[in-house]
Amino acid sequence: MPRPGGTLYRGYTGMWSWVLHRITGVAIFFFLLVHILDTALVRVSPEAYNAVMSTYKNPLMGLGEAVLVGAIVFHALNGLRIILVDFWSKGVKYQRFMFWGVIGVWVVLMAAFLPRHLMNVFSEGH
Repeated sequence: MPRPGGTLYRGYTGMWSWVLHRITGVAIFFFLLVHILDTALVRVSPEAYNAVMSTYKNPLMGLGEAVLVGAIVFHALNGLRIILVDFWSKGVKYQRFMFWGVIGVWVVLMAAFLPRHLMNVFSEGH
């Protein structure tokens, strides 16, 4: 069965940008939902709130924080790229270049963030 031309993604940067933007957006949404619920717990029971907060002090949650920061940074940078594609007359022409620019800036920012964050996560006092 022949494929209609131009209607299906075939694994190019536009598809990966779209997929990653949706995944990071959903992940950020669920984090915010959990954050609102666990913060609201302080009004219901301060003891339960303290118990929940103490679970966030383990290294697994510290790794989760690193993933969350990575998702937020990618989502923000890719959102700026999408704005440029939508509103800049040459945005579509340069969207592949801008996608790889987003990836490059994301890698640099995460490389600056992760060592210090992971040192704090795995330190004695954490």
